[in-house]
Amino acid sequence: MGKKSRVKIQKSGSGASTVVSPKEMMNLISELLQKCSSAAPSAGKEWEEYIQIRGLVDKISKKQKGMSIVFDGSREDSFQDLLSWAQDSGASCDSFTVANFGTEGYGLQATRDIKAEELFLWIPRKMLMTVESAQNSVLGPLYSQDRILQAMGNVTLAFHLLCERADPASFWLPYIRSLPQEYDTPLYYQQEEVQVLLGTQAVQDVLSQYKNTARQYAYFYKLVQTHPAASKLPLKDSFTFDDYRWAVSSVMTRQNQIPTEDGGRIILALIPLWDMCNHTNGLITTGYNLEDDRCECVALQDYKENEQIYIFYGTRSNAEFVIHNGFFFQDNAHDRVKIKLGVSKSERLYAMKAEVLARAGIPASCIFALHCNEPPISAQLLAFLRVFCMTEEELKDYLLGDRAVNKIFTLGNSEFPVSWENEIKLWTFLETRAALLLKTYKTTSQEDCSMLEKPDLSLHARVAVQLRLAEKQILEKASDSGRAKRLHFEKKLEEGAPLPRYEESDIALLENTDADAKLPIILRQLEEVEEGREEHSHLLNGEKDVYGMEANGEPVQEESQEKVRKEVYSTLDSIGSSTQRGQREEANLSDSRTEDDPKENSE
Repeated sequence: MGKKSRVKIQKSGSGASTVVSPKEMMNLISELLQKCSSAAPSAGKEWEEYIQIRGLVDKISKKQKGMSIVFDGSREDSFQDLLSWAQDSGASCDSFTVANFGTEGYGLQATRDIKAEELFLWIPRKMLMTVESAQNSVLGPLYSQDRILQAMGNVTLAFHLLCERADPASFWLPYIRSLPQEYDTPLYYQQEEVQVLLGTQAVQDVLSQYKNTARQYAYFYKLVQTHPAASKLPLKDSFTFDDYRWAVSSVMTRQNQIPTEDGGRIILALIPLWDMCNHTNGLITTGYNLEDDRCECVALQDYKENEQIYIFYGTRSNAEFVIHNGFFFQDNAHDRVKIKLGVSKSERLYAMKAEVLARAGIPASCIFALHCNEPPISAQLLAFLRVFCMTEEELKDYLLGDRAVNKIFTLGNSEFPVSWENEIKLWTFLETRAALLLKTYKTTSQEDCSMLEKPDLSLHARVAVQLRLAEKQILEKASDSGRAKRLHFEKKLEEGAPLPRYEESDIALLENTDADAKLPIILRQLEEVEEGREEHSHLLNGEKDVYGMEANGEPVQEESQEKVRKEVYSTLDSIGSSTQRGQREEANLSDSRTEDDPKENSE
């Protein structure tokens, strides 16, 4: 490279506060760890807990001011070193350069015409920062003795990044210097910007993300200071919350999964240069070539010289983009909101409904999603709602009736209703449920649109409002779709239209495969092992693991839940004249604290 002398690392001394004694700092860290490790707060108290945790973090950060490791120069100055290092290491760099694309930030710009599906970028394994390279680094001794590092590849990568950043001779320094110094993930939001998300579905995940990150930091601060295996880490004298927040965000926005050299396991990795690509709608175009032992990316579409080169990050919702990547994607074809539904165990027909659902491979209580496009529900959610709304006679028919086994296959297909009455009930439920969820927001869609027109709105507040508005628009579309379907099936019933019947030859056509391709990503628990979850045959660009997050339910405030239940059932009862055999079922509107691990269905 010939430019290593330009890389300088220094302690930022400006604004440093009075020296804090190790005992005083350890007491604050212990207080933070205790607060973050306490039992989950009662409903409605999450925001209060967040403020308390944030207050402790702010107190610690003020005392750590000036202690973080920083680099001289701007990020832009590092890109030429990055390209030179990549080329010297065996990567392909002759088709693009790094450029600034305004509101999209830095990205890859084509330096020649590139054809769709043309291989234009490859990155050899030796350039990747992986869990394996972390084990073979100065972090190795601590990794071998700490179960959290062993279980959480993303945390291991964060520490690997911090240790290499502190080493002036690190092989990965050109890559690390090219990373942003700050991010736009909610970990960097001001308190008033997070407050904009109150009432949204995303806010619980945002608050959990902050709490988990603070808990991890406190745990590892104590570990670094006290564990014998950490004595040689370059972090011992300088490991601030800002350092950890930066490392967490770097990994969270960039990590991916690759196979081990023998192809036997999947491990987490940071992929230099390739991770400069920005997102657009499309298909996965990145894979791992085990024969040449390198990550390879083909062009998503034709690119002319000087155009930006995009990749597809995967089927993420905007909530996931905001929380894990730090941006809102306006034209997200895969946007969705979570909806938690369950058959009440106290319901008279619970056993029968649970059995029909089990035969269809659907849990009696789980998290589904409402989608931004048509149809707003997947085949599995359609099947669940049909069973949810079945009468006793209909349940018997699907359990014991003629060709009962084959009829299970029709549950997720819109062409084969259970009955006109059943369709009316399920679409009425969806229409009413979505409309009532809209009432739980503190602002209307029109008010959100007006807020977005304000020129003085901060970037983070703008993203928060965009996300809040997008949630409402999905719910509005779902409610409108439910109403249209309800009216359609009411007309069918009124006309006495014959119910479509399937034949044995129709079995192969009974699944709505397009809808099933939309897979909501379940948020992971802090303690879960993150490796080996995706298919081994592909490296999924953008399907990046979430960072110490917990599954959450709906953004329905506790005081609103009983009202929602009553209004839903009131509406269902109002159509009782056309559904005389209908029974009332209880939708499980409780948040995730009522279930330790709600399973999110493939949608």
